Parts: sequence; C-alpha cells; structure tokens
Amino acid sequence: MSNQNTTKPAPIYLTPAGAQRLRTELKEILYQLRPEMVKTATWAASNGDRSENADYHYAKRKLRQYDGRIRFLTQRLQDATIVDPAEQQEIANGRVLFGCTVTVENEAGEEKIFSIVGVDELDLARGYISWISPIGRALLGASEGDLVSFTTPGGPTELEIIKVEYKALN
Repeated sequence: MSNQNTTKPAPIYLTPAGAQRLRTELKEILYQLRPEMVKTATWAASNGDRSENADYHYAKRKLRQYDGRIRFLTQRLQDATIVDPAEQQEIANGRVLFGCTVTVENEAGEEKIFSIVGVDELDLARGYISWISPIGRALLGASEGDLVSFTTPGGPTELEIIKVEYKALN
C-alpha cells in the first residue's frame, strides 16, 4: 500500500497582465541575459585553468540559475489559467471573484483597496493579494456590505466590503 501524498496542487491563476509580466521575464532571460552570460562563460573558459577561475564558476552558476528560471516560467505559463477580470464581472453578480478589486473598511474605519490576483502577482505595495491568502480566501464569494473575518498573526480581523469592481490590472 502506497503512502504517497496524492494532494492535488492548487490551480495556477493569472490575470492577463500577470501572464504578460511572466512572458516578458522569460523573453528577457532567453534572449538577453542568458546569451550575455554564455559569452561571459566562454570568455572566462578561454582564460585557462577553470578550477580556480572565479569568473568561469560565477558564469556557470548564473547559467544554471537562468536555466532553472526558464524551466519554471515555461511550466508556469503552460499550466496557468488566464482569468480576465472583465470576463469575471459578467458572471460575478456583485460577488468577489478572482481578478476583482475590492474596497474594504477595517474596524478602525480605515479604507483599503485590494485586488485579488495569482500567487505569482503578489505585490502588497500595490494592494495585490493572492487568492489563496487568508484575506483573499475570506473575500472570495462575498458581496458589497458583507462582513468577512479571517485570522492574521495579530489575531482575528474583520472587514466590511464597501465596493466590488472589475477593472483591468496593470
């Protein structure tokens, strides 16, 4: 009897802008950064003894990092489901779904704006939160006027949903 974990991984969702950022990063690595590092490695290798050649070892290590990132980005883009916020609005019926921008008010009366995005798009400075984060999970499915609660390291938190909108994210 097998004791392997058969838990299915969480789906990978991206907004169109998030997918474009990953594609741009992949192109930059493939067509600019990696070819430049290949030239550096070739130059360093031509300097003779590779065993004590720091430039050569650095270039090889950097190439391995680029190759790993290329594999990751390629697989991520292949496995991702691109979800357009504008299309979500058509089926949302006022509820919070992936890609939604939500204005909330906390217990202190402070308003904050969050956009629910994929894990690869997380950017707290811009208010982009992951759909699998505690706050993201609490908001999903809720509507304007609803109170949602979730637990943070600071304890339980409650937010009131003030506004739900679907707009293009950059």
